[in-house]
Amino acid sequence: MSAVSLPTDTGSTSDLQSPVVVHDRRVTVDGITTQYLEAGSGPTLLLLHGHEQGATSWRWVIPALARTHRVLALSLPGHGQTALARAYAPGSDTAPFVADFLDTLGVDRLHVVGHSAGGAVALRLTLADPARVRTLVLVDSAGLGREVHPLLAVDTLPFVGELAILLSRLPGGNMGRTTMSAAMLFAQPWRAPADFFTEQHDLGRRRGQLEASTATARALFDATGQRQILLDRLPAVTAPTLVVWGGCDYVLPAHQARTAVGLLPHGRLALLPDCGHLPHVEHPDRFAAVLGDWLTEHDVMS
Repeated sequence: MSAVSLPTDTGSTSDLQSPVVVHDRRVTVDGITTQYLEAGSGPTLLLLHGHEQGATSWRWVIPALARTHRVLALSLPGHGQTALARAYAPGSDTAPFVADFLDTLGVDRLHVVGHSAGGAVALRLTLADPARVRTLVLVDSAGLGREVHPLLAVDTLPFVGELAILLSRLPGGNMGRTTMSAAMLFAQPWRAPADFFTEQHDLGRRRGQLEASTATARALFDATGQRQILLDRLPAVTAPTLVVWGGCDYVLPAHQARTAVGLLPHGRLALLPDCGHLPHVEHPDRFAAVLGDWLTEHDVMS
């Protein structure tokens, strides 16, 4: 276990408060060495990241959320510092892994937040064990419509993904890949933190990472868009559900959020204008405030 160097505040709390310590921990789940970040105390809040991200993608909002909650940010198999296992190959349902992680830590009822591909995992976890999930938060979530950014669909075509990997390994290619990714993920790429660029650049240079990312993308998407659509499952979600979406999400269009809220029995929409696919990175203060208000409301009601 070690302490993580993360921002100690998002600007929304008093400077008189003591800094939040975020711990980088390891635990064995289903035989897999698993990374998670932990901070704060109080009701438990689980954060699940999206494709090509990891636990540290929440680094800009963990300190604010940890003022009132015990925050657990998990790196799913093959992401962050969590090992990849055959049982959780790209495209497999990792909700059982998340449930086993929670059991290992002895966590019962909790709030669950899932971003992008992690949103689909959070949704499956909620459907599989509704008694465990106090509230569900879907952030620019996968699984709520077929449409995706055309480049994601094209990258799944035979040989195209391999060509993209080859180009990324040419001089300057990895930086070009990171820049293109930022243009897709952020409404205003200049707002992306420098640490985000550094992490994405380093990730692309990790041995086997580009191949793993391409395999995962092909499991999530095909030439027509998203492979796994969960809209027909939404009416069965009994937990209060907040859908947070960037109004300028170029990866997954905002109309998918409106459709989802219309199908959820207890759904609410928070649309963040001038924001892309990563609200918790592009507008961390605003995201933490919206999520914090939601958590406070439902902690009081519980």
